[in-house]
Formats: sequence, C-alpha cells, structure tokens
Amino acid sequence: MPPRDRRTLDLFATETYSISQLGRELAELLREAYPAVWVAGEIQRLRTHPSGHVYLELVEKGEGDALVGRLDAVLWRSDAARVRTALDRHGQRLADGLAIRCRIALDFYPPHGKLQAQIREVDPVFALGQLEARRRETLAALAAEGLLEANRQRPLPDLPLAIGLVTSEGSAAYHDFLATLAESGFGFRVTFVHAAVQGREAEVAVASALELLADAGVDCVAVVRGGGARSDLAAFDSRAIAFAVARAPLPVLTGLGHEIDESVADRVAHAAFKTPTKAAEFLVERLQAAEQSAERLRARCGSAGRVPLARAGEALARAERRFLGARQRLADVAARLGALGRALAATAPLALRGARDRHRALAGQLRRAAPRAVDRAARAWRRTGESLLSRARGRLLLAGARLDGTTRLVAGLAPERTLRRGFSITRGPAGRALLAPAEVGPGDRLTTELAGGRLASRVEGE
Repeated sequence: MPPRDRRTLDLFATETYSISQLGRELAELLREAYPAVWVAGEIQRLRTHPSGHVYLELVEKGEGDALVGRLDAVLWRSDAARVRTALDRHGQRLADGLAIRCRIALDFYPPHGKLQAQIREVDPVFALGQLEARRRETLAALAAEGLLEANRQRPLPDLPLAIGLVTSEGSAAYHDFLATLAESGFGFRVTFVHAAVQGREAEVAVASALELLADAGVDCVAVVRGGGARSDLAAFDSRAIAFAVARAPLPVLTGLGHEIDESVADRVAHAAFKTPTKAAEFLVERLQAAEQSAERLRARCGSAGRVPLARAGEALARAERRFLGARQRLADVAARLGALGRALAATAPLALRGARDRHRALAGQLRRAAPRAVDRAARAWRRTGESLLSRARGRLLLAGARLDGTTRLVAGLAPERTLRRGFSITRGPAGRALLAPAEVGPGDRLTTELAGGRLASRVEGE
C-alpha cells in the first residue's frame, strides 16, 4: 500500500491502515508534536535493565492518593549517567516515591502498541522543593496536634536493656547496630521487626513496626538505616512515619545514616543520631554511666561503712575487756563471800553464846539500878517544877507593874482629856481628821468634835 499524505487525508476514504503503519504514523506524529516537553510526576515501579536502561512509571495522584494519571517512561543508558550525576550533586537519586520534573520526548512503539516517555533531563531543584514542601506540611500537621515534643517527653530508663529494632533485615545498619550492642558486654535483649526503610512501602512498614513493638515489653525502639542520598530519606518526612514516631508510647531513637540532613522523624524522635552505630553507642554509654554511678555509690558506701565498723569493733573489744575484768572481780567477790560464809558458820555459835551471857548480865544490872534511877528522876522533876514556878511568879509581878504604868500613860493621852482642855477635832466629808485647809473645798460639809458634843458646818470660801 502506498504511503499516505496526512495533510491530504480524506476522512471518508475507504483505505485501510495496517497496525504497523498506523503505529509508525502515530510515532512520527508524536515526535513532531512533542519533541521536548517538561512534565512532573512521582516515580513508581523503578527498575534497571541489565542493558543499563532504566524503566519506570510517572504517576500523578489526586485526593486520597488516588491515581489520576500514569505514563510509562524510559531513561536510556546514554542519558542515565548524566541524570544520575545531576541528582547526586543535590543529594538525590532515582527512587520510588521521588517526585521529579523531567524533560521528555513522547514516542509510540508499534510492536508493543505502547506510548512511552523518553526522559532526556531531570530538574533536581524541583525534587528538592517537593521534598521540602512535604516536610513543612508534615511539621505543620504535627505542631497543630501538639506532637512535636511528645516522644521526647517519654521517659527513657537508666538501664534500657530491652531494645526494639526496626530496620531492613540483613542490612549494614542491622549488623552495625547489633554488633555495637554485642561488643559492649551488656546483656541487651533485642526484639527485631523487619521493615523497608526507603521507598513508598517504607511508610506503612515502619509505622506498622512501631505499632507492633508498642506492646512487646521493650524499653525503647531504635529505627535505623544506612546512608544514602537525600531523597532516600523521603519516607521519614512522611506523615505516616512522623506521626507513628511522635505517638509511640515508648522512646524512639533514630539513626538514619545522614551526617547533615535531619528528617521529620529525627525531629520528633526522643533522640536522633547520625548513624545506627551512634544510636547503639548511646544505649551502651547510658548503661556504662549507670554502672559507673553504681560503682561510685558502692565505693562511697564501703568507705562510709568501714569507719563505723572499725569503731564498733573497738567498742566491742573494750566491752569484752570490761566483761572479762568484771567476771574476774565477780570470781574474787564470790571467793571472799565463800570464805566469810565459812568463817561465819564457824564463829556464829560462840558469838550467840557470848551475846546471851551479855544480855543476862545487863538484865540483872538493869533490875538492880532501875529503882534508884526512878527515885533520882522524881526528885529532879520536883526541883525543876519549883524553880519554874518561882521564876513565873517574878515575871508576872514585873508585867503587872509595867501594865499599870502604860494604863496611866494612855489615860493621860486620851482625846477626851485633850478636848476637855479646849481642843477640838474637825473631820472632812470622808470622816478623816483634817490637817490642812487645802484638804476641803467650798460646799464641803465638816464635822467638828468638842468635849461636849459635835458641830456641823459647811465651807463657804477659801
């Protein structure tokens, strides 16, 4: 069939295209219409062929991550090295989940009936901008719910021996973390949960692992991964992982293998470290610090206890010496008492007989001397009574004479005799004898006592 001119194509012609012819014309049309166009999308199903060509899908997601557009794409080996170099300079690499802006040429491959975008160039700045925008959105959502400091406030035990580990099984991060714990000599118990640590599946895997370890009886959880490009950290800027870390009921330690970059997961974790080894060393150092503190306490207790123990030993030795001395003295006293008892037993009968003899002799002397002593006592009593009676009569006569003199003196000084000689006594309102005119004032009533009676008067002036 002869070639057809598209410009003079008759829409109502009856000619029939072969599949390959239509495919070739479509390919030519697309190459002419879209020789170079910039598109933005997210990488999915990334795979590298042994030939060096890179195949992937560019997708666009709408609300709720619903797929609203998809385009098969290829990065030929001749362009792949140049694109990777450009991304490396900005700390990125091609990976599932990476949002890119790329210049493409559209092509149609008739043997497969497939529309394909041939990637010629990638804009690394666009990817960085997308990552930063995603990061800011995640941080804002965490701040809105008050979760930025939530995990940092979870208490980490002084002896964190039960560790939960989340990473890719068999990875360098896995071996480095466990080797560091094992070399410490401490009895760490590690509960491991495998999870992808990069790509879109990492978001669900890491979040699910943290939820699983929440009830595993561990003291803290370590989320670790090895180094890589900046874009490899994209999963740890996602809301799924960031919210899982922030809401975890246990302290979460991160060691994501980046010396410079800090992911959102690092920002909300209890503690963030540059590498898995650094995270493990932190746990080892915490136990070493606790061990050293316990050793210092033991040394202080030993030092503080030795002095009282030494003093107690000395006091015990002194008490023992005193006890031995007292026991010797008691033995000596017991010996003396025994000797005295024996001597008393030997001399008591003689002493009792001598006492009875002295008692009989004294009784006889008393019977003979008693009448004479009673007679002497009676005569002495009579003499004493007569002497007392004589002295009492003399004192009574002297006292009577003194009383008569005092009576005459009092009678001479009596107020009545004074009043009969023309004197008087004037008393104020209170009945007290007045000694000076200033003791009363105008209007006061006065009573004047005379030998023949009393007069009443009132003060009229000064």
